[in-house]
Amino acid sequence: MTQSPAHLAVELEDLPALRELLDNGHSVEDPDENGWTLLHHAIDVEIDGHVQTGEPLHVDVTAYLLARGADPLASSPRHGTPLHQAESRRHWLAVEIIRAWAGSQV
Repeated sequence: MTQSPAHLAVELEDLPALRELLDNGHSVEDPDENGWTLLHHAIDVEIDGHVQTGEPLHVDVTAYLLARGADPLASSPRHGTPLHQAESRRHWLAVEIIRAWAGSQV
């Protein structure tokens, strides 16, 4: 599976690289070959990191992407919205930050 540079930055949780890419015009809504946006991918990476390492959940990349305009209600054909993904996989920090960010939209 090939990833765009922005999806790779999300996968590596490399916020400086992600910032540079977005500052230089890369779309925050860039879908991968599965239809995931960067926000879908960030939530998945944060959950996987927690499960694989036992480290606490965090929302660094999720929060950054929301601040850059990522749509938490953008739907992927197979995976629903980032909010749905966070809810179904029990990433409660992401759920709360998305709800706070989206306000009355959710």
